Amino acid sequence: MSVSIQCRVNSVSVRQGTLRRVTRRLLRLLDEAEAEVCIGLVGDTRMRRLNRTYRNQDRTTDVLAFAYREAQTGASPLLGDVVISVPAARRQAKARSHSLDEEVLRLLIHGVLHLVGYDHERSQWQARRMRRKETECFETFTPLPSLVVEA
Repeated sequence: MSVSIQCRVNSVSVRQGTLRRVTRRLLRLLDEAEAEVCIGLVGDTRMRRLNRTYRNQDRTTDVLAFAYREAQTGASPLLGDVVISVPAARRQAKARSHSLDEEVLRLLIHGVLHLVGYDHERSQWQARRMRRKETECFETFTPLPSLVVEA
């Protein structure tokens, strides 16, 4: 199982070891123990560019997931990329009155669930199914891990 991390924002420092452990644990929960994932933490400008390029939506968003298995034929350990906008996560954490760590964890779970085939945009049933799985996964991380440190 391989987890690579790229942080492209100066406003936070990533606790890379903790983020790797959390991601590996999440992958095991989802029966993807052998999967390879790349996590990117970016700013709003880069996220807007990615969203415009890959989803034709000219706005920033909180998380994007790029599933490689959908695009490949045959089995591959490479699951995909999860990209999280740190400024969007910070805004959402403030609006929801919880920590940036909690919001980053929630966005990571959401993105990884997309990589393994969950999609809340298909139907209301799929959205409920994904929300239940997000909650189930999130509740396994107690106490809440410290993933990022504000710079």
